[in-house]
Order: sequence, then C-alpha cells, then structure tokens
Amino acid sequence: MKHTTLGDLDVSRIGLGTMGMSSYYTGAGSDDAESVRTIRRALDLGVTLIDTAEVYGPYVNEELVGRALASRRDEVVLATKFGQVSHAHADAGGGAHVLDSSPANIRAAVEGSLRRLGTDHIDLYYQHRVDPDTPIEDVAGTVAELVREGKVRYLGLSEAGPDTIRRAHAVHPVAAVQSSYSLWNREVEERVLPALRELGIGFVPYSPLGHGFLTGTLRSPEQFDEGDWRRTSPRFQGENFRRNLALADEVRAVADEAGATPAQVALAWLLAKGEHIVPIPGTKRVARVEENTAADTVGLTAGQLAKLDSLPPAAGRGESERARRLIER
Repeated sequence: MKHTTLGDLDVSRIGLGTMGMSSYYTGAGSDDAESVRTIRRALDLGVTLIDTAEVYGPYVNEELVGRALASRRDEVVLATKFGQVSHAHADAGGGAHVLDSSPANIRAAVEGSLRRLGTDHIDLYYQHRVDPDTPIEDVAGTVAELVREGKVRYLGLSEAGPDTIRRAHAVHPVAAVQSSYSLWNREVEERVLPALRELGIGFVPYSPLGHGFLTGTLRSPEQFDEGDWRRTSPRFQGENFRRNLALADEVRAVADEAGATPAQVALAWLLAKGEHIVPIPGTKRVARVEENTAADTVGLTAGQLAKLDSLPPAAGRGESERARRLIER
C-alpha cells in the first residue's frame, strides 16, 4: 500500500470507513464478528487510517473499532469525530443528533471516545459538522489544548467550507478536511480543494463509492433492507435511480477496459485527483475491503480519466443541496 500525508500525518493512500458496520446501512442488524475481521484484514493489507465517530450507533461503532484494534493500536492512525451528539441526550439513553462543539462538550466527548476506543490518544480528531453557535476559533483552540495534553495528535474538520477552514487553520494547523466526494458528488472541486492545496491540508473523501452505487452491484431499490436510509434518499428513487444506473454503467465500461472492478475505478479516479487525497470507502465485509484496497494498484489512462471526468453528476437533489449548503460555510 502506498502512503501519503494529511498535513504532517503519514497514512495509507486508502483508508477504511467503519460507519456502516453499526448504523445507516445495517438494516436488520450488524455482524460485529465479520466487521472485526474486516478491520483486521484491512490492517493486514496495509491500511493504516481507520475512521469512526461517536455518532455512529451512536457510540457502539467506537466500541467495535476499539475491540478490533485492541492488540494492534500501534499499527493505525485512528480518527474519530465530535460535535454531533449531545451528551445530555446520550446520558438519558437518547442520542439525538444536535450540534454541540462548545469547549465543554469537546472535552466531554474526547474522554468518552478515548474510553470506548480503549486508547490514550486519538490521532486525528474531527469536528463532525460546523456548529454555528460556537466560533471555529474556540473549537480549534480547544483541540489545540488537547494536543498539548497528549490526548489528540491532529485536528480535522468535516464538511467545512473555505472560510471556516482558514479561520481554524490560523489558530491551530488543520491536518485534514473530510467531505463527501465521488464521481457523482463533486461540489468540493470548486472552492474547497483549491483552498486545501493552498494551505497544505489533506483531503479525506467519505462515501467515495456513492453509497454503494458506483460499485455496480445496485440495480434496484428493492435491494435495500427496511432499515437502510437509502430507501428514502432522492438519488435512489424512481427516475433518479434509473438515470444513475446509466452513470454506473459508464463506470463499469471503463472498469472492463482497465481490467478492474467499478469500485476500484471509482477509487482510482479519486487517487488521481491529488497526492494528498485519501478516500475512506466503507464496508463491513472482508471481500469488499480486499477489493477496495486493491484500487491502489489500478492505473487509469488519460483517456479513461477524461471519460470519467465528463460524466454528469448524479440525479437527485437532496444530498447535493445539503452538501452545497455545508460547503458554503
């Protein structure tokens, strides 16, 4: 596995997102044993960046990752996120998704994450979403204190726009920004990626496979379990679904030409977008992590990259509009 840097943080060129192991895609339930095998197989294949968050589950995903890494903590760059779960709700057994990046909540959140992950430090600590009620300078300053205390190594931001990124970076270096980015969701290209290149900040695309659509394995909305959020997402409904199938078929055509799978082509396209771009495809299956990490070896020709660049964005306005509003901050 090739390596690159997010700011000064050395990581594998492809990471692993663990959200789907505990929430959103789990449907009737999750298979924790297979998820643990998947995380450990990723490490065997050279993946060093493992990404979780307190809101996934909530909380149980951090516990799962902690169990999987119990004897291998030194092999990984461990990333988690704060600011999207209210501890007041959590203590009451709830877990409502509220934004709270106040300094007090950040300090409470880091202690909970350290405990659940079974570690004494977090390598990359992201603000999960921009909190309009807390100045980003206060957020960066609080994480800077945690860095000095040895509880955190690097600061990250998720779904932040250029102005927010610059303000945070002026207080404490931002190592990485995480946002949705894939062949069918490209809003970050206009303003965010140029700012990150200017500032020397790395970029971590989440959902790099379009929530599974770009793998070419989804052919009908009926494939989604009852508990799968995609059943109600605009991009997976009706005419939008049919239009997006055409996009997925174009990716498959390039994959057939390149001797790779559609998922590997979608990831290789992202890797070609910049040296300091580190996608974190999510999966809960060993076979998929083996497929995804092999994208590191796929070389796309200039013609293939140009064909992929020319593909239209995905049909379905919901996710795209949400991402654009976030990026404007």
